[in-house]
Amino acid sequence: MAKDSVGIVTDSIGCIPRDMVDEYGIEIVSPNIYFNGSVFRDWIDITPSQAYQLLEKDPDRFTTSAPPPEAFVEAYRKVSQRAASILCITLSSRVSTVHSAAVAAKEQLKDELADTNIVVLDSRTCTGAEGFVVLAGARALSRGCDMVGAVKAAEGVSEKVDLIFVLETIRHAYRTGRIPKIASQIGAWLSVKPVITWRDGIAHFRCMTRSKERGVELLVDAMRKGVGDKPVHVAVHHADAVDEGQRLTERVQREFNCAEVWLTEFSPIMGYSTGRGTLGLAYYTDD
Repeated sequence: MAKDSVGIVTDSIGCIPRDMVDEYGIEIVSPNIYFNGSVFRDWIDITPSQAYQLLEKDPDRFTTSAPPPEAFVEAYRKVSQRAASILCITLSSRVSTVHSAAVAAKEQLKDELADTNIVVLDSRTCTGAEGFVVLAGARALSRGCDMVGAVKAAEGVSEKVDLIFVLETIRHAYRTGRIPKIASQIGAWLSVKPVITWRDGIAHFRCMTRSKERGVELLVDAMRKGVGDKPVHVAVHHADAVDEGQRLTERVQREFNCAEVWLTEFSPIMGYSTGRGTLGLAYYTDD
């Protein structure tokens, strides 16, 4: 990149496929995963599938944390070597301290990088929906837009992107704080499959279903009602359930007018409270 360009920084929770990360020169900051005394950086020291296997093995020894401000400081320094300005887009500030860490890092560098314009934007969403917000900014830059145009493009997608997913089990949902642990254990015994939506920066329980198949139907029906036959951008997510994810991807390609569709692993940082086997759809249409 030329020195007069804008560089993009984001967190790994956006689930952006590696080829897109490389194509747009996006710098990724990874939260930490802790298990039985060991520390792993998400998508760097451990793959999502490996992380889900640890979660399944012993949920009570599996925890996560946002990256410290120092991780964003390092990313800003790196990107500032090739870009005059930096646009950092983060996970929703309502569910994590990732955003505040990114802001704190900007403050720490206000003297050191006084000539670098750093803008920190709250995506107000997560996983592939966040990824779409990041990609909107990156694609605007690739078309020749400046920082103002990139922020406008990212905010435009943030306002309209939808996210819905179905859990294999309610077992881990107590980690959200919205239901007590005993309720999640009872739900696991009953094989209840929660369907979760996202709005106003946080997750909401939409409904429960007895089967994963019915849950998938609810995902597809929700997207169909939202997009109709309009060209749609879709990210299909799976949490260590690649075969199911591939089948859902193929169905989306058959049944919708896809402007783009990509399959990605559901971030284990979010999967900490959803569990292995989660399937999801993030999607939006162009106005």
